[in-house]
Amino acid sequence: MAQGGRPPVLDSGKRREILAILSVGCSRRTAARYVGCSPTTIQNTADRDAAFAEELGRAENRAEIGYLKSIQKAAKKEQYWRAAAWALERRNPEDYGPRHPETVTIEELKQLLTQLTQIIVGEVPVSEFRKQILKHVGRWTGEPVPDAPDTTTENADAGN
Repeated sequence: MAQGGRPPVLDSGKRREILAILSVGCSRRTAARYVGCSPTTIQNTADRDAAFAEELGRAENRAEIGYLKSIQKAAKKEQYWRAAAWALERRNPEDYGPRHPETVTIEELKQLLTQLTQIIVGEVPVSEFRKQILKHVGRWTGEPVPDAPDTTTENADAGN
């Protein structure tokens, strides 16, 4: 029994059912509906029980590995590979789903910001202005952006 005398929502039987459902490729939402709880209940139970959390991860990975094996095997026969690819795309769209051509990845965004920073450092002659701009860029990226050494001739230009 849980604290306060309340029985756990997910007893050992429901946990086994959840693990079995996940291991064949269903979502936690489907498993939750099947056993009569919410996906949050599954996550909360996993948060309180490290062994159950580990079993959940293994069950979910088992399905993914099965799909990958199917793709490898079926890819030898062109007519069968699409079903496994479809399942992977929907199960893990961030890893396997098609990406819209105009989508920018985090890596591409970092490259863009690096190039922008190089332009700023090269084109903004006043060191204090450059530092303020780079501070703003650093807030966007979550990382400090180093300023280049001041190689301008601000003081010399001021006399002209």
